[in-house]
Amino acid sequence: MAMLNNTTAKADNTEAGETASSVDNSTPNRKLREKSGVTVSVIVKQAKDVAPAGPTKTDIVIKKLKSAKGVTIQSLIDATGWQAHSMRGFLSGTVKKKLGHEILSETGKDGQRRYRIVEAKTAG
Repeated sequence: MAMLNNTTAKADNTEAGETASSVDNSTPNRKLREKSGVTVSVIVKQAKDVAPAGPTKTDIVIKKLKSAKGVTIQSLIDATGWQAHSMRGFLSGTVKKKLGHEILSETGKDGQRRYRIVEAKTAG
């Protein structure tokens, strides 16, 4: 607000007989911030003290998909909290296309569709 009042006062002085060239349009002086006293060694120490993050949802899904029996969409939904369409999109877009895994979809004797990652056969 102070800048607005300062500008208004200068505009009023212009009307009072000063010429436009005498109006000061410079920015007000600002106080510079002081540099932080934190050293690099303190920052590194703080980074070491932080506990590593737990497994990501991607890690959880990949681990479940690598099981020999495979996994149902419902169990993946329960593990991640995602909706069914989001899980199917994740399997198609991230696991297949971005990560390059081959996913096998099978319907078991119980009628449940199970998904699993097929290990790539190495050429040899």
